Amino acid sequence: MRQGLVLEPLLRSISDFLDDHDELVRQIGGDLRRGLKNPDTGRSGLTPQEVLRSLILMRVKNWDYRELRERIADGYTLRQFTGFHCRPVPKHQAFHRAFVRLTPATLRVVNDLVVEAAVDLGLEDGTKLRVDTTVVQTDIHHPTDSTLLWDAVRVLTRLLVRLGELLGRRIKGFHNRTRAARRRMQAIQRMSAAQRHRRQTGKYRELIGIAEEVVACAGSALRDPRKARGKDLFCDLAIEGLRQEIDRYCGLAGRVIDQARRRVIEGEQVPNAEKIFSIFESHTDLIKRGKVQTPVEFGHKVLLAESARGLITQYEVLKGNPSDEHHVESSLERHKDVFGRAPDLYGADRGFFSERNLTLCQDAGVNVACIPQSGGKKAPQREAYEKTPTFKQGQRFRAGIEGRISVLFRGRGMKRCLAEGIERFDLLVGAAVLANNLMRIASLLMKPSARQRRAA
Repeated sequence: MRQGLVLEPLLRSISDFLDDHDELVRQIGGDLRRGLKNPDTGRSGLTPQEVLRSLILMRVKNWDYRELRERIADGYTLRQFTGFHCRPVPKHQAFHRAFVRLTPATLRVVNDLVVEAAVDLGLEDGTKLRVDTTVVQTDIHHPTDSTLLWDAVRVLTRLLVRLGELLGRRIKGFHNRTRAARRRMQAIQRMSAAQRHRRQTGKYRELIGIAEEVVACAGSALRDPRKARGKDLFCDLAIEGLRQEIDRYCGLAGRVIDQARRRVIEGEQVPNAEKIFSIFESHTDLIKRGKVQTPVEFGHKVLLAESARGLITQYEVLKGNPSDEHHVESSLERHKDVFGRAPDLYGADRGFFSERNLTLCQDAGVNVACIPQSGGKKAPQREAYEKTPTFKQGQRFRAGIEGRISVLFRGRGMKRCLAEGIERFDLLVGAAVLANNLMRIASLLMKPSARQRRAA
């Protein structure tokens, strides 16, 4: 610090903002202490301030855990920002263990506190609001019935082999069928459209039979009357964990087998709500938004509401593929809770249009409900209104949220969630939104006011 090594202006502004709002650190501390009998004893871990600042830095720079640790350890300024200073920086696993203890609910509270602080500082008045939805992908391969069956066979086989090694004996009735399942999966994948129409049913019957055999073997291993005991206590704990994992994958494999039989063998049209698209990320939804380049996406639809200054005041991970028009009322209510009044301008794309939503905006006190009509012939009044300069200006404002989504995808790492589970998916979205809001607040705080500009 004596040599003049200081933070870059953006990180310095974020650091000063965090220093002035201790309640953010207290929220993180509650999650880190959750479930601990004696949180004040034992080995020292990462402090709540270090966890919060490291999480923000990770999303601002879009680093992974290893690069985050290496950058902090090598940089004097980043040590200063995260609060490590001259102390040793732990390994990347320590950051991972700390981040996964955070809950999506806590991160929502932290984001709400950040937005409230921005309103109190006068950085946002809430006169405008723009809303849109996007899709954040889960980390899965493109699902087909054959690849899902292959995943079920190979995962259960691997777990059963590991269980037999821990028990020190062979699982009764178990045979390794991964080679047979892989050959049939590859045969189905290599078929042309004409060949698939004639020959895929027989291959699918064989592949489904192999999967059923493996699932039945795994179920019998779980129901084995002999006590599953290992050599020592640690071995017993590992065996119990394996049995729970096998039980979970047996349930998922059963769903995969059922949907493959219904779709391929019986020719039934299975609803998307009943399908499973990955045994690793079973919460994945199939999203169709009518996009030409991406007609089908696998992940979760996310609702974003942004103010005029670039602050994301509301985000929500949606279940399934609901229509956009159902979210106008909730976004207006959320805006009223934050700013105490409805926005003067409400901008959204044509997916949010409905007569009911226009009435809701009018009753809430919105002066300009800038939502283009979707489908149908427009009435002369409606067509004239959508050609007015006010409406066109509102649509230009609405288009700005597309750029915000692009920044979240490319700069904050929200394009594809590499973490496992729906909670960590929600956590990634919340962390990306938090980093965005803090960067916008820092930029607004660094920007000189109109009075300062006139004086200059």
